[in-house]
Formats: sequence, C-alpha cells, structure tokens
Amino acid sequence: MSGADNIVLEITPEVLLKAYACGIFPMAESAEDPGLYWIEPERRGVLPLDEFHIPRRLARLVKQDRFEVRVDSDFHGVLDGCAAPAPGRQRTWINARIRQLYSSLYEMGHAHSIETWLDGQLVGGLYGVRLRGAFFGESMFSTVRDASKVALVHLVARLNRGGFTLLDTQFITDHLSQFGATEISRRAYQGRLDEALGINADFGPCLPLSGVQALAHASVNPIPHP
Repeated sequence: MSGADNIVLEITPEVLLKAYACGIFPMAESAEDPGLYWIEPERRGVLPLDEFHIPRRLARLVKQDRFEVRVDSDFHGVLDGCAAPAPGRQRTWINARIRQLYSSLYEMGHAHSIETWLDGQLVGGLYGVRLRGAFFGESMFSTVRDASKVALVHLVARLNRGGFTLLDTQFITDHLSQFGATEISRRAYQGRLDEALGINADFGPCLPLSGVQALAHASVNPIPHP
C-alpha cells in the first residue's frame, strides 16, 4: 500500500498497534473529518538515535533546565496543544477519533507524552506510541520558543537509555532535519522496524531526567560549556 492507496477503515486500539507493527499509521483529512486513513509512505522519516545532533545553543538551554520537563503528566493537554492552530499550521489532522484512539493507547501504556512546563503552564511537548523497541512520534507543539525541541531531546535521551533502536518521525520537516532526521525507503524502514520489534525496550518511569542527564544520553556532539 502506498500513500496514494489510503483506505477508510474504522479501527480499535488493538488494531492500531498491529498496524504500527506492520509499518502503517492512521491520519485524518482534518479535525472535522470523522474518517481515518491508513498511510504507508514510500519514503519514511526516521531520526537515528545513535546520530542525534543537538545544536549548541539548544544544548546550553537544555543544560540550564529552564523548562520543567514532565512525562505523562498531561497527555490530553499535549493532544490539545498539537491539535491547536499554530503559525504555519492553521489546520490539524487530529480529529475526535484520533483523540479517542490515542487516549486509549495512553491508558494501555502504549502512548506517552513528554511535556515542557514554564511557570506552572504547559508550553510545549510531544506524544507518540511505544511498541517494544520502537517509538512512533506523532506530533509536537510549542507556545514558547524551543519548548518542543527540549521535549525532543528528553525523548531521545529516554529512548537511548531504555534500549530503543527506532524513532519513527513518519515524515521529514526542516524542524526535524536539524537533529539528523532522514528519509529511508519503505523496505529499509521495514527492516529497522522488524529489528526494533524484537527488542524488549524500557520506556522507564515517569520521573524526568535533568538537563545534564538528558544531554549525556541524547547527544552525539560535545556538551558546550556555559
């Protein structure tokens, strides 16, 4: 199935997990469209966990712990943030069915959020699906500069620490390219996915890492001095 062969299908959380294990994920045309479409791109975006690049300015920010980073403390708030209009993204694909499905996966322990907080307010974060040694990034948002980038650094650190081997970004954006994200063929992706599904990785407890710890586990480039 290619991206052009999308079909509409009502799905359950269990079917959704099986789809991820086959390299397929759902999307909606818009928040108002009640239907979902299976998508299997010809070229797949991945972010190599062992080649994750952190720009030096961002590394300094992470080290300063300006943001409070939480894990799974407000999954639904992150969903809301990812669904909200933003500069360059006036429409969203997160419809009511997406919310229901991923909320169910969260309750099942297969979906997680990494959140950035500032002065007690949720200002950024990301969410995705965990399946053995693979993590499928779904969406991210930020209302304060660099908030989602800090969340991504903490996610990569957690995945490396837990023994994950695949971070699927689905598609490539300029935002992700700066961290080393790249596109691979469907066949190459399936090989990496099969390998990851054979690993019993550990996402770990909800306790967050400090900025210094996150940099130590995530970065392949030297941590800059203040």
